[in-house]
Amino acid sequence: MFRRLKGVAGRAAGVAVAIGAGVAVAPAANAATAGPDYTALLAGVDFTTTIAAVLSIAALVVGVVLATRGAKIVIGMVRGG
Repeated sequence: MFRRLKGVAGRAAGVAVAIGAGVAVAPAANAATAGPDYTALLAGVDFTTTIAAVLSIAALVVGVVLATRGAKIVIGMVRGG
């Protein structure tokens, strides 16, 4: 059983090294070419309302999670667990 695990760990390490080498080479290859310039397109856009909306939705999600967790704790106390 442990022999198979050692073989799997060795292959996983090899794959991780290969992926890491590919990730290290990719930015160097892309650095030579300049990407498209979006400054003219994004200059007229105001993202403050979008950021506020995303943060408010995240706050609502956190509130729901906290309320659910609190309700579970209270129910556990009532049950005597």
